[in-house]
Amino acid sequence: MRKPRDYDSELKALDEKAKLLKERRLRQLGELVVATGADGLPVEQLAGVLLAAVETNDAATKEDWRKRGATFFQGSRKARGRAGGDARGASASDGNAQSTQRQNRA
Repeated sequence: MRKPRDYDSELKALDEKAKLLKERRLRQLGELVVATGADGLPVEQLAGVLLAAVETNDAATKEDWRKRGATFFQGSRKARGRAGGDARGASASDGNAQSTQRQNRA
C-alpha cells in the first residue's frame, strides 16, 4: 500500500520556496540599481524613469533598451570603452562580476 502524501508540508515547502525566490529577485533588482549607477539618482527620479519605461509602447525604443541592457550584462569591450573610466563604468564592471558570481553559486 502506498504512503499517503502530506499535502500540508508540500504546500508549506512550496510557499517557502516562493518566498525565497521573491527575496532573491528583490535583492538582485537592488544590485542592478547599484551596478548601473542609478543609486545616485533621487528616488523620485528613478521611480519616474521606471514608470516611463513601463508605460512606453514604442517597440523600437524598447528594443534599443534591450540591446543596451544585453551589452551591459555581457560586459563587452565596446561598452567599457564608452564608459571611459567614469564611475558608472566601474559600477558596470562590478555588477558583471557580481552577476558572474551569482551564476557560479547557482
